[in-house]
Amino acid sequence: MKKTIQLETAEARTLIAAAEEKSSEIEVAETIAVVDAGGHLIALERMDGARITGPEIAIAKAFTAAGHRRATHLFNKPPNGPVLPNNEAYGIQLMFPGRFAVFVGGFPIVIDNEVVGGLGISGGNGKQDTAVGLAALEALAESLASEGYEVTAEADIKM
Repeated sequence: MKKTIQLETAEARTLIAAAEEKSSEIEVAETIAVVDAGGHLIALERMDGARITGPEIAIAKAFTAAGHRRATHLFNKPPNGPVLPNNEAYGIQLMFPGRFAVFVGGFPIVIDNEVVGGLGISGGNGKQDTAVGLAALEALAESLASEGYEVTAEADIKM
């Protein structure tokens, strides 16, 4: 039997608040999605002025990051990105139409080396989405440190 860590609304709110703060700082309207380890939505926030397509994209990024336990941009990062032509998972995004994102902005939420959910950021360019995602993960790490939890807060997460 294995004991697991589960994300709750409080952690999702921490992630969203920090993401919104960073988004405002860099002047980009983002949509932020937080899912649990099964890819099910816990919380979603679309900032004023964010694109109407943001919710679906952010949810897909979070789902993919949680389900495949890696940052979404790693899927197409040369030379070994698994979805690049002639690589092992070329076309995998077609298996989950509309739910599988293989571009920047999705991050697994890793606590004590266990993937407990996913974070999806949509609305900026790749550099902006990454900065917002990292700010959110760093805020979660800071908020849980006093409870003895270690949160992975880096761009190239792959478990």
